[in-house]
Amino acid sequence: MKLIIQIPCYNEAATLGITLRELPRQVAGFTCVEWLIVDDGSKDETTAVAATHGVDHILRLKRHAGLARAFLWGLEASLHHGADVIVNTDADNQYQAKDIEKIVTPLLQGKADIVIGSRPIDQIQHFSATKKWLQKWGSKVVRLASHTDVADATSGFRAISREAALRLHVFDEYTYTLDTIIQSGHKKLAVLSVPIAINPELRPSRLITSIPRYIFHSGRTILRLWMMYRPGSFLGCLALFSSFAACLPLGYVWYSGWQTDSRLLVALAATLITLLSAVLWSIPLLAILLAGNRKILEDVQYRLKKLECEKAESHESR
Repeated sequence: MKLIIQIPCYNEAATLGITLRELPRQVAGFTCVEWLIVDDGSKDETTAVAATHGVDHILRLKRHAGLARAFLWGLEASLHHGADVIVNTDADNQYQAKDIEKIVTPLLQGKADIVIGSRPIDQIQHFSATKKWLQKWGSKVVRLASHTDVADATSGFRAISREAALRLHVFDEYTYTLDTIIQSGHKKLAVLSVPIAINPELRPSRLITSIPRYIFHSGRTILRLWMMYRPGSFLGCLALFSSFAACLPLGYVWYSGWQTDSRLLVALAATLITLLSAVLWSIPLLAILLAGNRKILEDVQYRLKKLECEKAESHESR
């Protein structure tokens, strides 16, 4: 059994060494533990620090692509290097390395496909009251959208089985945290939360630089995945809203009569809204058919990725 600990990095030379010094080289249940760094186009000495600390695999991107892309490429590289389990952690030493054994245990026991470390949000001193409130309510929204029981949806400290990693995609350009949880829930992957501890803050978060910006990106991610994985219910809600909107002017005209030109205009508007509603009610049927096609394409991609990884492992073993 091989465990690969991956760390997406962008200009992390100041903190990466601290993080790497804490990482384990032996974890119970695994015969091999390797480290993988994804240097997301850093302009500092991130790669040099990784090499100095004996990182096994360094993937250097030619330009900055963002956290979501770096995470995805890290998963793919880990799979190609034969990982049975992948642990993702941050380069700023936010998460305690000793908890790696805690989050991989449910995978080794066959109880989960993905395990997410749940931080003690209320006890994090550098989180403002607003940020704590948003973290809690944001996780509730993600639980509803994903049909999982994830306690800390934005935690990047997570363990992923090989099969789960083969099935995951990252559609969002901003972050992978919410995206992968919602996907996992709709793909019927078993997702568990495990309480973890965190280290003192070494630097401010680069992902949540602005609360309104973070809310916008998170809301967009949830809406996009709702449209993708539940197109029938999403478009059905639009059609229902349109039908309700048509009822208001129609009811007004029915109650008031047809005596004035303004009422005729209202009736015309109601008719147009009704026609739009009829169109919207027909679209969910097409969306459901397209969703079936998406599932087939995802299965094809899963099989192709699996074959590519098996080929890469065979080439490495020679």
